[in-house]
Amino acid sequence: MPLPLFLALIAFVIAASGTTLALAFWADVPLMALAFAALAGSLALGARQWR
Repeated sequence: MPLPLFLALIAFVIAASGTTLALAFWADVPLMALAFAALAGSLALGARQWR
């Protein structure tokens, strides 16, 4: 993978996570709900790898 593409992907992930947090705080979503959603998504994607 070329370095500029790799750096662009890292920048996109950081921007997406910042946007997600900003929208969650703006919508008054509890931080625990956001953490639970991230944990559930992580478990769902992790379970897919073991098939």
